Amino acid sequence: MNASWLDEIRWTGDGLVPVIAQQAETGKILMFAWMNRESLALTVAEGYAVYWSRSRGKLWRKGEESGHRQKVLGIALDCDEDVILLKIEQEGGIACHTGRESCFYRSLVDGQWQSVEPVLKDPEAIYRKS
Repeated sequence: MNASWLDEIRWTGDGLVPVIAQQAETGKILMFAWMNRESLALTVAEGYAVYWSRSRGKLWRKGEESGHRQKVLGIALDCDEDVILLKIEQEGGIACHTGRESCFYRSLVDGQWQSVEPVLKDPEAIYRKS
C-alpha cells in the first residue's frame, strides 16, 4: 500500500497526531488519544483502532485487555491536517477505562466537575490485575 497519505499529516515534533474517536451511529465523542505513523498505518490495515500510549511508550490496541475494541468505519483528517477523527463502532459499549461509555463523562456544573454518565461496568471486572 502506498503510504504517501501519511506524509500529508502534520505530525507533532515527537511524531504524533491527536485522534478523536466518535461513535459512528450516534456522533457521540467517546475518547481522545494519540497515534504515530505506525499505529495509524496498523489501524488502516487491521480495521481496528491502534493508538500510541505516551505513558507506556508503546503501541496500544484499544481493547487488547478489556475486549472493548473499536472497529473503524471511517477516518477523516481536519482542515489543518493535524487532527484525526475516527468514526468507530465501540464494541461492548464502553470506551473509558473507568467503565463508562465515554471518557468525557464529567461536565462543568456551577464551577465544579460533576460525573454525568454512569459506570456501566466496574473497571475491576474489566481489567485483569497484573
